[in-house]
Amino acid sequence: MRDAVGGEQICNSYHMDLIQQLTKGVISGVQELYGEAPDSGKVSLSVTRKEFEGDYTVVVFPFTKLAKKKPEQIGEELGQYMVNNLPNVSAFNVIKGFLNLSVEDAYWINYLNSISKQEHCYGKQAINGRKIMVEFSSPNTNKPLHLGHIRNILLGWSTSKIYEAAGYEVQKVQIVNDRGIAICRSMVAWQEFGNGETPESTGMKGDHFVGKYYVKFAKEFGEEYKEWQFSKQAEQAYATKKKEGQSEEDFFKAYKNDYFNEYSVLGKKAKDMLLQWEANDPAVRTLWKKMNSWVLGGFDKTYDSLGVEFDKLYFESDTYLLGKELIQKGLEMEVLYQEDKRVWTDLENIGLAKKTIIKSDGTSTYTSQDLGTAQMRYQDYGAEKVVYVVGDEQISHFQGVFEILKRLKEPYAEGLYHLAYGMVDLPTGRMKSREGTVVDADDLVAEVIEEAKKGMVQRGEIADLPTAKQAALFKTIGLGALKYFILKVNPRKRMVFNPQESVDLQGDTGPYIQYAYVRCKGVAKKAQEVNMSLAKGYAALEPQEKVVIIQLFQFPATIQEAAKDYDPSLVASYCYDLAKLYSKFYNDMPILKAESAPAQAFRLLLSKVVANTLSTGMDLLGIEMPERM
Repeated sequence: MRDAVGGEQICNSYHMDLIQQLTKGVISGVQELYGEAPDSGKVSLSVTRKEFEGDYTVVVFPFTKLAKKKPEQIGEELGQYMVNNLPNVSAFNVIKGFLNLSVEDAYWINYLNSISKQEHCYGKQAINGRKIMVEFSSPNTNKPLHLGHIRNILLGWSTSKIYEAAGYEVQKVQIVNDRGIAICRSMVAWQEFGNGETPESTGMKGDHFVGKYYVKFAKEFGEEYKEWQFSKQAEQAYATKKKEGQSEEDFFKAYKNDYFNEYSVLGKKAKDMLLQWEANDPAVRTLWKKMNSWVLGGFDKTYDSLGVEFDKLYFESDTYLLGKELIQKGLEMEVLYQEDKRVWTDLENIGLAKKTIIKSDGTSTYTSQDLGTAQMRYQDYGAEKVVYVVGDEQISHFQGVFEILKRLKEPYAEGLYHLAYGMVDLPTGRMKSREGTVVDADDLVAEVIEEAKKGMVQRGEIADLPTAKQAALFKTIGLGALKYFILKVNPRKRMVFNPQESVDLQGDTGPYIQYAYVRCKGVAKKAQEVNMSLAKGYAALEPQEKVVIIQLFQFPATIQEAAKDYDPSLVASYCYDLAKLYSKFYNDMPILKAESAPAQAFRLLLSKVVANTLSTGMDLLGIEMPERM
């Protein structure tokens, strides 16, 4: 492992050498030509667009004021300086204010030979001694994981793997929301309507079983509410509490939560159960532990099917009373304020309203809990960064929590980050947990695997495989389709997941990239007797080869950028672009029947490196690669 890491550092420094060399060359050239060195921040260096000749493009517009010349003239003079003074720059051309530089083929050939030795670690950084904690999933124990959880889980898992590749020590955690009124709803429903049945007696997965009773509670509560609306209590409530001009229909749509708290028989049972739980009632606690164990066992099966695991679980039942020490500290520092039992703070300076930390009845809020949990995690692990993967509906909540911790001068406050993601819809529309219209994670996984199976059976390319291997392959392709389709979208964007589109072998999909990988591996299998050392004798690159190598060159920087931006979609996009470029190379260039032995060895080596890089990149998304398709 030490050798691999050491080689990895050499490989990545090789990558940085070219970028630094070109950047320094531009700075030196501008200084020598025009008498003053520009700030390095003004040097814009990017990969040349495919419609133009060149490998890297320098924007020369920032130098016009200093040079007192037109951009085209600056480009010509600077380009000539780069060719004359930088050993790896072989040619240049100028398009308006853009200087396109060509890097000599020898550099790219040496680069490919260098990274070919980094089979499992190319693109990754050596361990840097820095710590990061990523919190994701964090479900409620009253229902199964669903499509929204899948986006959360995949984002958290991929972010964790990307940070590991970037050199961090990563702790993967979740906080299980295992207490509260929603949990009591399921418990009351099971008591009232369950007749003693269990997951074992029904053959249901534990989380699905408990979720059934969460939906049952909502259904029975809805029937109770409908019936109540014809009562004298309802008539009196409408007469005394309706808003001006509010119709009876609109009133009762809006009054449902108030009814739950004031009149509902089921609501009272759920609230009483919560009070009994908080009072440590033995019978309620026993039921709570039993039903939570059913759900947690079900969650574990779902995580296992997705290839996800956690280093540590935190439970809200253990953390909901945390934060008291920090609250006392805040009161002493006059960061927080108290009126009777209520504790609050003013967050208007960051565009938020006053925020309650402790309610007027003295009970905790999610803010007080999150303050205490943040402190406990820092004591547990000492991470300089903590990433909370939580939906974007919680943006203002986390802004408030982070701001309070900064005001309290907590040492970890600046390293807290909310990775907010948008909602996932289906082509049929939004989902609602209480109404039982959500798509369970397990059902969705089964659906994409079935879609993958349909396509592969129809193509008939794996009919010779044993049934067990076919089933494993269907799972690899189906999960790859699901994970890629979710992760290719920037986390901040709302998205629609379409199971049928996700398994398409054409376009921006996981199976398309997996197929490119299979092609790479297939070529290698047919060339067992080739002397690969001959690749060093290959002298002149074809355009289709060069663009693939330049794309490979971008991989280490892509990982770093994805870590910096907390954005796995950058890795997904990279893998798709690499697969697309390799597919064009594969179709355009002879490999096994190349024009010379060095060309054959070089193209086989290129195929090997592409396969390794695709495997590494897709692994950062949690996606396995198949050997056949």
